[in-house]
Amino acid sequence: MGAIEHIQDHGLLRFLTCGSVDDGKSTLIGRLLFDTKTILVDTLNAIERTSKKRGMDAVDLSLLTDGLQAEREQGITIDVAYRYFSTGTRKYIIADAPGHEQYTRNMVTAASTANLAIILIDARKGVLTQTRRHSYLANLVGIPHLLVAINKMDLVDYDQATYEKIKADYLAFAKQLGINDVRFIPLSALNGDMIVDRGERLDWYDGPTLLDILEEVPCAHTDRDERFRFPVQFVCRPHDSANPELHDYRGFMGRVSSGVIAKGDTITVLPSGATSTVKDIQLYGESLAEAHADQSVTLLLEDEVDISRGDMIVKSDAQAQVTKQIDAMLCWLSETPLDKARKYVVRHTSRESKAILSGIDYRLDINSLEQQPADKLAVNDIAKVSIKLAQPLAIDPYTENRATGAFIVIDESTNNTVGAGMILQGRD
Repeated sequence: MGAIEHIQDHGLLRFLTCGSVDDGKSTLIGRLLFDTKTILVDTLNAIERTSKKRGMDAVDLSLLTDGLQAEREQGITIDVAYRYFSTGTRKYIIADAPGHEQYTRNMVTAASTANLAIILIDARKGVLTQTRRHSYLANLVGIPHLLVAINKMDLVDYDQATYEKIKADYLAFAKQLGINDVRFIPLSALNGDMIVDRGERLDWYDGPTLLDILEEVPCAHTDRDERFRFPVQFVCRPHDSANPELHDYRGFMGRVSSGVIAKGDTITVLPSGATSTVKDIQLYGESLAEAHADQSVTLLLEDEVDISRGDMIVKSDAQAQVTKQIDAMLCWLSETPLDKARKYVVRHTSRESKAILSGIDYRLDINSLEQQPADKLAVNDIAKVSIKLAQPLAIDPYTENRATGAFIVIDESTNNTVGAGMILQGRD
């Protein structure tokens, strides 16, 4: 991957850390928080006391992310730990995902909103099965940037040849998966080399530090031109008899999932296909010339158009596919296995539809990455499936739009979320 272009508005960056057990994820995050001086004094005092109880001479920075007492006692991370910090130029949300196979669903959940994944590799161990699994999952859920952090360089005497071999091994594997946007960094989370400060023991590496990379990675919606997608969440009809101006007011409220809309743009409402023109865009009673991704706004149209919650407004020259059958990669989240005879509810943006599973193409062996035949799915399973829908959805492939290419599966009887899916394509 080439140098990342500098962006004036750095925005919010959500990133994920993942790796095998004891690769140093928690220590890496702890070091990042410590060296950027974003730790509260009382938090630092608490982990100093815990470190002393364990007989350690130095502060155990991994304790900053192991928030649950059970995790501390067992010395492992058992759930996704979210941490927040900011520098002078950017805000960050970190998801520290567990490395074990039985927590695949946790990682998929954490990765679904991330824009960068840091995949840790122990310099002594090289590329492991879990490294391949985490890379596959990060690629599957559409994380656009991968950073392979080769950690514990202090334990291999900061040897450049070790770093280069691991880099070559990973690139060979990444090529098989079609991963193109990946970069590498050697570091020591324990000693702080190449985290925030460069240190003095990796002088053969002339690339940026970890924080330098985080500061410059494009945030969501800045990598490419995206098609405008606006799932309608609420139709606003005030019916205020005291204010004649509101008699005919009809506003369509929601959040811009992607793209840009401006006054005067021609739009199409899906799935009906009705068309109109944007008369006004309002935010907190103020009129805007245009609205961008992640803004929650109200759209007013020139024509009386029948629109309800769950409909999607798109630009007429950049339509989404309307379909009642989808092929998708599905991660099963529930302890109760998927039942092919049952009906479920698919929630896609602000729209819901009853659905049945019409077929399982294959189940993915998450360790070997082999495709295996299957007639059922258990918790943490990932499979390519076909789903039939009672109501049409306006969809995009997940690789093109993470907002309109994702859905969740809900159990009608319990209202629990039992699956998370990434749309590959719709069928006509």
